[in-house]
Amino acid sequence: MSASSDEQVCPLCNGTSWKPVEATNGDGRVTRCDCWRESVTRRLIADARIPLRYRHCTLNDFATYDNETLEEAQRRAQKLAEAFPVVERGLFFLGDPGVGKTHLAVAVLKQVVLTRGARGLFYDTRDLLKMIRGTYNAVVKATELEVLRPIMEADLLVLDDLGAEKTSEWVEETLNLIVNTRYNERRVTIFTSNYPDVPPDSTADVVSLHDRIGFRMRSRLHEMCDFLDLEGADYRMLLPNEGPAALKRNWAERRMRGKLDTAGRGHRQAKAQLRGGDGKADLKWPGGRAGSK
Repeated sequence: MSASSDEQVCPLCNGTSWKPVEATNGDGRVTRCDCWRESVTRRLIADARIPLRYRHCTLNDFATYDNETLEEAQRRAQKLAEAFPVVERGLFFLGDPGVGKTHLAVAVLKQVVLTRGARGLFYDTRDLLKMIRGTYNAVVKATELEVLRPIMEADLLVLDDLGAEKTSEWVEETLNLIVNTRYNERRVTIFTSNYPDVPPDSTADVVSLHDRIGFRMRSRLHEMCDFLDLEGADYRMLLPNEGPAALKRNWAERRMRGKLDTAGRGHRQAKAQLRGGDGKADLKWPGGRAGSK
């Protein structure tokens, strides 16, 4: 098929995707043109479904502002991207909204696609489940397995915001099918979640990742991935003209507030131990009447 008049034709291959090269013996031969490789890479990036908001993300522009948890997460992300596809385990980024979990996940995905030509996919977990429900068509007998096949077979899959989906038996079965299939096929997956990963028997008064996804999936994910806790400021709260310096300042202020809150809770708990059930001070003399022996 010839190129249209408004398209620029590559001067090296004249639009054929093959460029001539000269062999050492003087004979002519052809090889794939650079424009073909660039075209394939552009298509792979487009097929990865990276949201427009995150298409600029790279590992080099991830702001760590002297934050050890972010520096470690960036280092581990870079290590995975450089070692791919010889990778045994994926990554699971945990942390509050706005600390950079999705940025890191997308940055790894982009680098792997660009440098390895891998087939990558990005999905927000809620959007993925909605897509699976909406794509099923009883008339053409499209099965959920056919819809899920590209997700389960992607060289690298990013599942963003795991645990945010509304729970149900179907949701649990569908996510377990994806996770177990990729685990059995040794395909690398990167997850993110806002929910803390605390053990099921923890007494912490928080909604945990285990509460949202269940014991079975949490156990499998710990086999598949290295878990990394990211702590930091919310970059979404930055003003348009602010940058890493403001993030560092906001993070320092947030940690100070956390220390004050912790100290306040300890003080309140200590006072509560000195009070009875009626709220009055419970400072009874333990040895009977004062002055008695």
